[in-house]
Amino acid sequence: MDTILIINGPNLDMLGTRQPEVYGYDTLADVETLCTRTAEDEGVAIDFRQSDSEAEIMGWIKQGRGTTAGLILNPAGFTSTSIAILDALLIYDRPIIEIHISPLFRRDEFRHLSYPSKAASAKIEGFGIRGYEFALRKLAEWARAA
Repeated sequence: MDTILIINGPNLDMLGTRQPEVYGYDTLADVETLCTRTAEDEGVAIDFRQSDSEAEIMGWIKQGRGTTAGLILNPAGFTSTSIAILDALLIYDRPIIEIHISPLFRRDEFRHLSYPSKAASAKIEGFGIRGYEFALRKLAEWARAA
């Protein structure tokens, strides 16, 4: 069974309580439940993770190389700051979908720049946690076609 790696960046463990006017009231546990159900529907497994550590995220991306069918990454606060995560993504050898719960283009100007986008196969933003479902379904489709 193909496995999709799902990595959530800094502060996403605070979903539901941190700026609900921007991110909504769904929690990271709700995201994981949605991803688990979607993965079951699509016949894939997921490896769901969250970290506030740039180094840990980079390590997970590199570990996923050659062992996972795709990567969903919500880089959160590292979106506009981490060239190191971009470099790790450029090493990853499967499709990558970058995801954001809120639309970056409607946020602060400094949030518009996304380093991970330079390595991503696709980007989904502004659909709330449903974006994870969209990304997972697309990666499962690509895995079946490979």
